[in-house]
Amino acid sequence: MPVESGSSAAARQAKQKRKSHSLSIRRTNSTEQDRSGLQRDMLEGQDTKLPLSLRNNLLDLFSQIEREFENLYIENLESSHSTSQLSQKLKTTYKASTSKIVSSFKATTSRAVCQLVREYVGHRDGIWDLSVTRTQPVVLGTASADHTAMLWSIETGKCLLKYLGHQGSASGDQTAHIWRYMVQLPTPQPVADMSQQTPCEDDVDFSDKDEADGEVEGPNDCPSVRVATTTLRSHQGVVIAADWLVGGKQVVTASWDRAANLYDVETSELVHSLTGHDQELTHCCTHPTQRLVVTSSRDTTFRLWDFRDPSIHSVNVFQGHTDTVTSAVFTVGDNVVSGSDDRTVKVWDLKNMRSPIATIRTDSAVNRISVSVSQRIIALPHDNRQVRLFDMSGVRLARLPRSNRQGHRRMVCCSTWCEDNTSCNLFSCGFDRQAIGWNINIPALLQEK
Repeated sequence: MPVESGSSAAARQAKQKRKSHSLSIRRTNSTEQDRSGLQRDMLEGQDTKLPLSLRNNLLDLFSQIEREFENLYIENLESSHSTSQLSQKLKTTYKASTSKIVSSFKATTSRAVCQLVREYVGHRDGIWDLSVTRTQPVVLGTASADHTAMLWSIETGKCLLKYLGHQGSASGDQTAHIWRYMVQLPTPQPVADMSQQTPCEDDVDFSDKDEADGEVEGPNDCPSVRVATTTLRSHQGVVIAADWLVGGKQVVTASWDRAANLYDVETSELVHSLTGHDQELTHCCTHPTQRLVVTSSRDTTFRLWDFRDPSIHSVNVFQGHTDTVTSAVFTVGDNVVSGSDDRTVKVWDLKNMRSPIATIRTDSAVNRISVSVSQRIIALPHDNRQVRLFDMSGVRLARLPRSNRQGHRRMVCCSTWCEDNTSCNLFSCGFDRQAIGWNINIPALLQEK
């Protein structure tokens, strides 16, 4: 009879020991008793040094673990199904609620109507600025990159006068011109039925096609003026803006030479040169009743200049924006409103201008803003061809209609109010070479606040 060597016996014992510890849990369709009996049979067939009671305890524990895993697996399956149903329900509910919200907005804005009344077409290049006369007769004035300025009849859209005295784009010849005119206003034409116009928010932009790329025929029968009565010199750069100081005896100009100049109209003499900005100026504005001037600049600041005391000319610098301040304007009260390429508009209190009292955040750069006199509604012209209306607390009131059929087709540069006019009380202009007259139903806007 062969005798087993010591090394062979040790190897066999080590193998059996590893086998006794390699217990596997198998999932079957049998009952728990069948599984327990099967596992016990497997253990009994193995050579182990564990006592029988300890082995039975281990089997019971492993059976419990297996049951727990089965329960978790079933719960996961059920929860996955219910989660899918919940997700579908949420999507359906979200779509329904969103539709209700959009419908409520449309119902609200349908009563607050903003209507395009008239287009003023005749410039051959983009229109940088526009304004309405403060005295009779009330006409619309536009300044363009085609080297001309035009006066328009608000009621008919007819060009009344064209000024041809500048040698550069707008005031690219580094001068500001004062010229006199005599115009005969044409007979007003009946205004189109505004009830057929589309409400502000319901217009959809169906096309980005620029319809203003073709040549625009200027008004051939429009009389022209070529010589200024007064020429204001002293700037070393493009004159980008000008405004009358209260009283009408002085005028302030803003230039790309980083300075604003205050002139005496009678003598054409330079009274003050307002320096201090670090980059080109973009706009200037005067207070309607006080000797105050505010200048805006690409250096992200605007400055308030005080000329109320002839012996003291104070200046305050305000740093509320992070990009070019495109304009800053006074309101009838004690507020200044500033707009910027940083896509914000800020409302400031003249009595405490350390921080803005309201901030309007938009989705596009803001150009030359304007504020209505009576209701203090802010009109925001944007780079993205939109014009939006806000109140002084920053609440959005409306968006002017814009589509492939009406509205601006390029960047909107400027806006101005004329609340006394019954047909058009808001005007805007842009790089599409046209100015537009709008009728804003202000009572309806304020009623929906």
